Amino acid sequence: MALPLPGSPDASWATFRERMRQLFAGASPRVCVAFWLFGLINNVLYVIILSAALDLVGPDIPKGVVLLADVIPSFATKLVAPYFIHLIPYEVRIFIFAALSAGGMLIISMTPSYVDGGTTTAKLMGVLLASLSSGGGELSFLGLVHYYGPFSLAAWGSGTGGAGLIGAGAYALATTSFGLSVKATLLASAFLPVIMLISFFLILPLEPLHHGRRTIQVKDNDGASVNETPEREGLLAPEDQEPGYGHARSRKQNVWVQFKHNLRRARSLFFPYMLPLLLVYIAEYTINQGVSPTLLFPLDETPFKHYRAFYPAYNAIYQVGVFISRSSTPFFRIHNLYLPSMLQVVNLILLIVQSLFDIIPSVYIVFAIIFWEGLLGGLVYVNTFAEISDRVEKKDREFSLSATTVSDSGGICIAGFISMAMEVGLCNHQVRAGRDWCRRL
Repeated sequence: MALPLPGSPDASWATFRERMRQLFAGASPRVCVAFWLFGLINNVLYVIILSAALDLVGPDIPKGVVLLADVIPSFATKLVAPYFIHLIPYEVRIFIFAALSAGGMLIISMTPSYVDGGTTTAKLMGVLLASLSSGGGELSFLGLVHYYGPFSLAAWGSGTGGAGLIGAGAYALATTSFGLSVKATLLASAFLPVIMLISFFLILPLEPLHHGRRTIQVKDNDGASVNETPEREGLLAPEDQEPGYGHARSRKQNVWVQFKHNLRRARSLFFPYMLPLLLVYIAEYTINQGVSPTLLFPLDETPFKHYRAFYPAYNAIYQVGVFISRSSTPFFRIHNLYLPSMLQVVNLILLIVQSLFDIIPSVYIVFAIIFWEGLLGGLVYVNTFAEISDRVEKKDREFSLSATTVSDSGGICIAGFISMAMEVGLCNHQVRAGRDWCRRL
């Protein structure tokens, strides 16, 4: 067979295929598929709930209420669960998360709408259950990355990015193009957590997880510290597990020792990893919830026919940027996490100035900034956990991956409160300046 000539399209394609083969050498398709589905299903219900915010609570209740109900339970879970969740095997956690997600969506979908006299409280209770599952799922699946290597993290990140596109797009298509009711759409989404079970028990090879736990238990028998055990039947080595008062007291002492050790580990994670992730989420969700609803232009200067079209367009462009950057770690890595975080803060300031003083001449420039915002947010997310996987000692890695997830939910919570005041303030300023478009949404 003749070899392709240098510089020819065939040669370029052959070079590209060889580069991809080398780049993904050692990647397990089953691991990549499983973690991509974990990221997708764990996050897609969060996106669907936010997409359905208006339909859930009606026009008279701020949509920020749904955002906060969708993120505060997740934040609380991420804040406390890393210190005890290692006692629950992953096999049990998966069933708990699937049950919470499905149960939450069933409550949301089966409660009558506000038009039919349904209570917002019942729907928000369903949102709370789904949020608990999402928070526990994120910290658990990122902890699971510890056993499956960098390609699992890349697949997880890509799946979470895809959740934004697929969740928002599927809800819009189902309720508009396909003509399904909101109730039917939300009811159908209640069955999505089954995919999480299929991914874990049928697609993901469980040998690395089981082998990793056996390896750590052998170390314990040789005298290693109990704090190095990420998941096991108990906190004591097998030879110590004898019934009686002395055993119970020793077990309690070891639990307390491990808890204090985990607190020290969490403090060491704050400045290198948690803070830049927290900052980028505060900035980008303040943009998304508080500023972008006021980034409006005269309709004849835009591709839109209605002012309501600006916000979903900005959200779609943002989600494309997030998906691309969260899928980027096999190809591109950043190590200075503060640089993109600060650039995101610059984006926030620039867009606030635009909302106040109308300094950007075209909506297409705002499109580019929103896309850049999505890229920066996704980059900080996946590279934060990639840096932890590379830099943190192996014995502390599983806990560190799980504990750092508190930053994204914490950032969203802070941004949710800021945004509710900021949107109102910016809109009022625009009206006083003679630009009343925000009142026409």
